[in-house]
Amino acid sequence: METAPGLIRLEDIRKTYHLGEIDVPVLKGISLSIEKGEFVALMGSSGSGKSTLMNILGCLDRPSSGAYWFEGKNIVHLSVDERAYLRNAKMGFVFQSFNLLPRASALENVMMPLGYATTFVSDREARRRATEMLEKVGLAERLHHEPSQLSGGQQQRVAIARALINRPPVLFADEPTGNLDSKTSCEVLAMFKDLNQKDGITVILVTHDPEVARYADRLVRIADGVLVDGTAAADSDEDWEAFVKGETACASFEP
Repeated sequence: METAPGLIRLEDIRKTYHLGEIDVPVLKGISLSIEKGEFVALMGSSGSGKSTLMNILGCLDRPSSGAYWFEGKNIVHLSVDERAYLRNAKMGFVFQSFNLLPRASALENVMMPLGYATTFVSDREARRRATEMLEKVGLAERLHHEPSQLSGGQQQRVAIARALINRPPVLFADEPTGNLDSKTSCEVLAMFKDLNQKDGITVILVTHDPEVARYADRLVRIADGVLVDGTAAADSDEDWEAFVKGETACASFEP
């Protein structure tokens, strides 16, 4: 199998959807590298291709052509089962809609991915790890609450704990603050920053919002299916200074 350095490397990734006799190109030759431990924001407007790109990065979809190396291996031609194995073992996902089981407790929701783990995890160990994850996201007192008994921010914290339960090296977050108020959004973003800086988790954040993108260390802009800029830092020094001084919405929750 072909190999390449780095955590993630894309080379000339293209994605075209076929709608009857019409071909709709969404990604038009994306080349991108992401190193272990980075916090990267993929930013673009609606229809830019950012969510399609995240779906390919997260092995939720396949490109029409191009190469995708993950941890040194070209994974473009993996089977459905092989991609599912890779997602479960190596990737965590947080979405705008929390996707929690409505009749399950926070603890049970967080435990759920362990049922699909590649190695057996006992119920006792699963409960211990899920409890540890919920404590990590500040929900030690909400273990047995169902989603309807939790605020939007608390539900997203449960979703983050669930994404981390298999200890993945990469966390994908697709518009994770879209259903949250500004205060709660900042708390969630600060949590992502903390996970990145303290635990070394690579965070790939998809957003249309420059305020959200400022939490990342690197900004990758995408427009009309091509990268506009994949190397610049998320802010100029002046923007970051304004951010931490309180001139933006999340200043009081700076990481």
